[in-house]
Amino acid sequence: MPKARVATPDSNALDLLKKATQARTTTLRAKYATRGLSREGTDRTTQSMLLRQLYLAHMEARRFDEALSVADQMISLAVMPDVARQDAARACLGLSQPEQALEHLRIASRVGPASRRAFHLWTLGTTLYHHGRPREAAGILSRAARWGTTAKPLYLAQAALARHAAGEAVRGWVTFRERLEEAPCGQGYGQLVLGELAFQQKDFSAAERYLEGFIKRTTSGRVALIVALRAEIQLARALLKQARAR
Repeated sequence: MPKARVATPDSNALDLLKKATQARTTTLRAKYATRGLSREGTDRTTQSMLLRQLYLAHMEARRFDEALSVADQMISLAVMPDVARQDAARACLGLSQPEQALEHLRIASRVGPASRRAFHLWTLGTTLYHHGRPREAAGILSRAARWGTTAKPLYLAQAALARHAAGEAVRGWVTFRERLEEAPCGQGYGQLVLGELAFQQKDFSAAERYLEGFIKRTTSGRVALIVALRAEIQLARALLKQARAR
């Protein structure tokens, strides 16, 4: 009598999803995700999660066309559609297609749950700001602040910077900076905004410190993050150069 076949660790989509998530290389991540997607009868949620692993593999390898194609498949599955739209936007930014990225971000802000609305509006607003549309950005960032909770000081500070860039007279730079410095959102991305605020106050030594921290943290991260923040990194480097020259 033949022995019963023993299932291998990668015999189903969930096992392959786990392998993809834990993969140490981009090649392995793509390999396991692709194998998982080939399994029949996989539910939509698992398919979406496997597609995201494949998306991340393509982004890390700077295959932005392929990443966008995978993001479109995630959008079609309609599992966490706002997250899929955010992923599509990052791929579009990698392809230097800001208008397409903005459209995905607008949709994300509409279809996402209320708990993520502030984040989506903030992402849309910052993308507008860093692509030369500060007046539009100011309105969107103000909306993000109305929905925001813990990140409200970040959103308010960026809305003020956008209004200033649009030619409006803005007061209260000291208050915006102090509130952001005291908040957890002043770390990470907030370092860039603090650098901009310090620059506006002509506190160039502080601007250098914040901008250097932002650049170091961001450029040592994953490719998907570097791609998404390409315009921010360029701004930080430009401001840092000016601050050092003062």
